[in-house]
Amino acid sequence: MHRLRVRWAEVDLQKIVFNPHYLMYLDTAMADYWRAMALPYESAMHQLGGDLYVKKSSLEFFASARYDDLLDIGLRCERIGNSSMVFSGGVFLGEKLLVTGELIYVFANPATQTSLPVPDALRQTLLGYEKGEPVCTIQTGTWDDLQKEACLLRREVFVEEQGIPVELEWDEHDAQAIHAVTLNRLGMPVATGRLTSHAPGVSRIGRMAVARVLRGTKLGKDLLRVLVEKSRSRGDRKIILHAQKTAEGFYSREGFLSQGEPFTEAGIQHIEMVLDL
Repeated sequence: MHRLRVRWAEVDLQKIVFNPHYLMYLDTAMADYWRAMALPYESAMHQLGGDLYVKKSSLEFFASARYDDLLDIGLRCERIGNSSMVFSGGVFLGEKLLVTGELIYVFANPATQTSLPVPDALRQTLLGYEKGEPVCTIQTGTWDDLQKEACLLRREVFVEEQGIPVELEWDEHDAQAIHAVTLNRLGMPVATGRLTSHAPGVSRIGRMAVARVLRGTKLGKDLLRVLVEKSRSRGDRKIILHAQKTAEGFYSREGFLSQGEPFTEAGIQHIEMVLDL
């Protein structure tokens, strides 16, 4: 379910939403649909060898939304054909249905825009999500087990996105760490982190990364909890970590407490945080 507030630019002189904007609302909700399936849209389509194009869209109106209304937009995949998929959506104000819509997409070659069969991996991901099945699995293991997947995401987030020098990203602790990687149903790594020993009875969590377009979902929280449980199960009494200041609130909500003053590490402001087990 996607939530948005109607802006002034989206209403007419009667202060009701222009009709075409409802298609934009459904399209915006579609982005959240992909996030809910843990699929970074652009890289997922690249891996699948195609892209999605709108073939047909239709709306049916029951009531109007007005300026400053807080709307909920829901989407579901109704059916999947050979090369097409049909989504139905609804725009709600509280429990009141304002507009329904239908969007028909075609999976196609991005160069020629000729239709292609919907890949089975995408078909199964959509069907599984609509059935309420998990969209991800979290794997834990050694550096030898998970190096390929962890490196791919860490390079994307820390080196390419945040500009951390590549020579600072890999260190000797990787070989001794417990690593965790979250994989979506296409096998793409979408979150990672590691657990190392800091001192007797004290562990350290680090290299936490989530794919940029999937932040704000449960991926980071779920992976962090797996690493905390790994620490707890081996008898540690405390976990420390160096959180980027922008992520301090995320760790606070998971029970970590800030200690000391902020400091700069790899050119980025950090704060040390601790969790007593």
